[in-house]
Parts: sequence; C-alpha cells; structure tokens
Amino acid sequence: MTPETIISIFLGIGLAASVGFRVFLPLFALSLAGYYQVIPLNENWLWVASSPAIITLGVATLLEIFAYYIPWFDNLLDTIAIPLAAIAGTAVMVSTVADLSPVITWALAIIAGGGTASAIKGTTASARLTSTATTAGVANPIISTVETGSSVVMSVFSIFLPIIAIIFVVLIFLSMRKLYRFVFPSLKKEEDLS
Repeated sequence: MTPETIISIFLGIGLAASVGFRVFLPLFALSLAGYYQVIPLNENWLWVASSPAIITLGVATLLEIFAYYIPWFDNLLDTIAIPLAAIAGTAVMVSTVADLSPVITWALAIIAGGGTASAIKGTTASARLTSTATTAGVANPIISTVETGSSVVMSVFSIFLPIIAIIFVVLIFLSMRKLYRFVFPSLKKEEDLS
C-alpha cells in the first residue's frame, strides 16, 4: 500500500466519523473539497464535486442542522439518521479510497466507513434520548451544538490533516467505551471476572 492509499483510508474513516455526528455536513465538505480539488475523488464519484451536488448537499446540511434544534423532532431524526449514517459513511469511504481493488474498497467502506458512522450515530442518538428523558429535552440543543461542532472539526481535520483525524477517531471510540462502562458498570464487573 502506498502512502497515498493510507492517507485516503484515514480521510475516509475521518469523514465517516464525522457522518456519525451529522449525516450531510461531511458530504457537503467532501463535495466542496472535491470541487476545489483539495482532495482527489474516486473516478466513479466525481459527480459529488458538481455544482448541483454542492447545492443539494448544502441545503440538506442546513436543514439537518436546524432540524436537530426542534425538541421532539430531534429524536425522530435520530431514528432515520442511524441507517442513513451507515450508508453515508460507506459512501464517503468509497469516494475517497484510492488505488485499491473494488472488492477491498467496498469491504473497507462497509466495515470501517459504515461501521464507524453507525457506532458514533448510535451513541449520539442514545445520548440525546437520555437527555430527553432526564432533562425533558432542555439539554438537547447543547448536545446538537456539540454534535454539529464535532462534525465540522472532524470534517476539516479529515480533509486537511487526515492523520490527526484518525487519532481523533481513536480518541472518540476510547471515550465512547469509557462512557459505556460508566453508564453500565455491571457489564464492567462481568468483563473483569472473565
């Protein structure tokens, strides 16, 4: 594997992690980066860098960001966003991976891209559901703001500094694991016994 291939994998995983926070924002960032030729796109995905794609993804991004500030609608959005995140995570991975066979590209995209996006989206959806139950939704706008900010940061680092982005992805997963162990301490005791 060449360094360019490894960087393209890091880029794809970073953008997939970003998709876990907001589905359309990383796609919009990818579209802009492709349009301005900041990053190369897989030749079958050059349409992502077209003007109609930029406009469509830009509008979808704005609608998604603002929709997450509507108290009851945010939980409904999470219901449909989890499968969408898996699809979008797979798509960003396929569109950025370079110099690999189609079989390896798709396997990597489904496992690393779709898996990363789904895991993060599932965790953020659970956090919002917990917030809704414990604060009657009062804290949900704070969670939405943090998610949008995380998506922006991950998208920017993925496009411009993919090595830093992959480090952030590892840190996100370590944080998710610690949070999971905090929320479910009985499972930690079972793991310690085995």
